[in-house]
Amino acid sequence: MRTDSIALRLAGMFALVAFGVFLLIGWALYLQVDKSLDLLPRAEVDARYSVLESAVNRFGNPEHWLRIKNKLTLLSEEDRRIRFWVVSNDPFYEYGQPDTEIRTFAHGPLGMRNLKLADHPFAFKVLVSEFPAKDQRPALRFMTAIDTETFWHTQHSLLIALVSLAAVGIVLASVLGYWVAHIGLRPLASLSGEARKLSPPHLSGRLQMSPLPPELEQFVTSFNSTLERVEQAYSRLESFNADVAHELRSPLTNLIGQTQVALTRGRSAEHYFEVLQSNLEELERLRSIINDMLFLASADQGSKATELTCASLAEEVATTLDYLDFILEDAQVTVEVQGDASVPIEKAHLRRALINLLHNAVQHTEPGQVIHVDIEPADKHVRIGVANPGPDIAKEHLPKLFERFYRVDASRSNSSGNHGLGLAIVKAIALMHGGSVFVNSENGVNTFGIDLPTGT
Repeated sequence: MRTDSIALRLAGMFALVAFGVFLLIGWALYLQVDKSLDLLPRAEVDARYSVLESAVNRFGNPEHWLRIKNKLTLLSEEDRRIRFWVVSNDPFYEYGQPDTEIRTFAHGPLGMRNLKLADHPFAFKVLVSEFPAKDQRPALRFMTAIDTETFWHTQHSLLIALVSLAAVGIVLASVLGYWVAHIGLRPLASLSGEARKLSPPHLSGRLQMSPLPPELEQFVTSFNSTLERVEQAYSRLESFNADVAHELRSPLTNLIGQTQVALTRGRSAEHYFEVLQSNLEELERLRSIINDMLFLASADQGSKATELTCASLAEEVATTLDYLDFILEDAQVTVEVQGDASVPIEKAHLRRALINLLHNAVQHTEPGQVIHVDIEPADKHVRIGVANPGPDIAKEHLPKLFERFYRVDASRSNSSGNHGLGLAIVKAIALMHGGSVFVNSENGVNTFGIDLPTGT
């Protein structure tokens, strides 16, 4: 093959350009992510400390300190990266079993510092703070720490990925450059012309299979299949966007309307307080919708439950019922739990699913009636069913009840109390655990639930 081939020259130029672009973009991206990763542990530590600061400052009696210790234990269990140490002259007010190394570190300068323990390969980002003595409580040195191992691994993985992608990109650029120059651009130009005609909302067209070189027929077949999937996804996205716009429009309209009315003329401080309080409720609703959408987006990316612990489902249901105690009392309904089983679960996610299932049942249960939670072990899975008395749901609705924003009542009469993502989140959590969801409606009883694998 001639060394002065245009195809080879183009391939070489593609390689050089790709090398320069990947080098600049990769280096800039690495520096930016490295800077961001350094801020993440600081932000997380500050967030944990802000939650606890007011609680520690408020009281100084032993009973309150026991509750603080229980809260520290709960926070540590929820996130294994987080650690807390409390150093004091009184052993009763210490936490985390601080050794000599920890004590020495605690009595150093206040503020954000790095701590390297002998038995741990990675440093901790630690916020050292001090609480003066109050009532019966002595002065405390409070240490809020986060393990930087995950951030280091992320940084290391990013560097490897950037180098690997750059190498692969350079090779691909060279090969593709030679291939494009060698086979000619006329067939591709024809395909490009047809592809340019395809744009939302007109996605029903397809690329023609002939006349095309054999090398491009498989590409066209795959491209047409992709177009079909894109068309279906676009239709679902349009429906989803309409639902999102509807859900966000109502609270935004309320916020704007109430604010405009309040600004039309002078109002009393009490009236402004009521307006702000009402606006806060709408903002909380907006935040809830956005958080739920972000969670579902993460689940759509294939997130899995990784922090699995074998736990009693009956105990998890009981914990959830304690959390919903006031809601159940206001609704004047009771909950009966039957059965139990132990399965590997991520507690925080499962409790969220149970809250949504129970909240859904409470919303559709008349005062004075009973909601049944049945935990039934079966072959290689456990079924958790939440059943409430109520009118039967038409069968055509049942397969769609776990879809986002789907409601049996198309008028959205209950939109203010429920933004239609609760059951979709239940389904996402079930899938994250490798399970599934189910719904039954017959004989005046509606049952929603999840199937969880036993892990055996």
